[in-house]
Amino acid sequence: MKDFSFRIPQNIEFGVGSLKKLPKILEEAGSDHVFLVSDHGLESIGVVKKIQDIIENSGIKCTSYLEVVPNPTVEIVNEAAALYKECGATSLVALGGGSPMDVAKAVGVLVNYGGKITDYEGLYKVPGPIVPMIAIPTTAGTGSEVTASSVITDESRNYKLSVISYEIIPKYAVLDPELIMTAPASIAASCGIDALIHAMEAYVSTMATPFSDAMAEKAMELIGGNIRRFVANRKDEEAACAMMAGCNFAGIAFAWAKLGNVHAMSHPVSAYFHVPHGVANAVLLPTVVEYNALADNGRYEVMYSYICGKKPAGEFKPEMLLEAVKELNAQLGIPKSLSEVGVTEDKIPQMAEDAMKSANVLANPRQTTVKDMIELYKKAF
Repeated sequence: MKDFSFRIPQNIEFGVGSLKKLPKILEEAGSDHVFLVSDHGLESIGVVKKIQDIIENSGIKCTSYLEVVPNPTVEIVNEAAALYKECGATSLVALGGGSPMDVAKAVGVLVNYGGKITDYEGLYKVPGPIVPMIAIPTTAGTGSEVTASSVITDESRNYKLSVISYEIIPKYAVLDPELIMTAPASIAASCGIDALIHAMEAYVSTMATPFSDAMAEKAMELIGGNIRRFVANRKDEEAACAMMAGCNFAGIAFAWAKLGNVHAMSHPVSAYFHVPHGVANAVLLPTVVEYNALADNGRYEVMYSYICGKKPAGEFKPEMLLEAVKELNAQLGIPKSLSEVGVTEDKIPQMAEDAMKSANVLANPRQTTVKDMIELYKKAF
């Protein structure tokens, strides 16, 4: 067994109704002025006000930034960071899916260390801890509440940059399954499959360890066994709890084991064509599963068992996992190809170049060249 290390630097509260613990967490964080990062979608359904009321009823001032959009940009980060400094906030609360959390992490870097977020692009360039941050996920998908990455779109390059550092992991996370039980079926599906892919890619990563494997396997068990139920009925509390916990474990797994070609390839798809992250991942999954089969060391069979909820009948072959993920995508209403989500072939060479920039800091089990990336995009097209 190779050497490895890990740490769990967070305080995580999980359970239906756990939002009621937010005042105590704010007290522990020692903040007298919260900067709340969220979006207008959550404002429109009353979730933002619910959090604002909890904060303000605790006697703590709250300033809100609600301009976050899917695939948030460098400009949004700059705008939010400027408002944070202007209002005199002393902590961050990120409410929503991956986008508000990515923005909040980036804001936490800039307000402490200055410069531009592009200065911190890549691995471990954040020099120290960011301001105290509390993450409150409203989707079971990204796992951003426990991950060491922030993904921001640089529109000047049509490129999704990643800031990866253990310093940006939120100090606290509140996981209340009630917050995901009103999601539309399409959001539940795309977010849920995203979380499953996090676990799958971490599990076959070249940087996987016994610790990340434990997190990934439990995540696949919880998500694989409940994603269909949850998409069918978001009011299913048991399924909602399983999805939220599974998403969290998957996030911990890939925070330490990193991801692979699915994520490397999906970032350019979202950057150029504004395809939702989870949808882009799901569309690309079968192609990458087929490509990585050559490097399988027995883990495809384990993943198959979790996704299907049963061990294979007879001798397992890697193509059985391929068929299983195709069937799952179909059950969840995921489009079959990149062309169905608006991707055009003329961008494939540039997307391949961009994907390799991400792949170089990730850990796909099969080595990949730009030529390979081009062929993979064409196959998924």
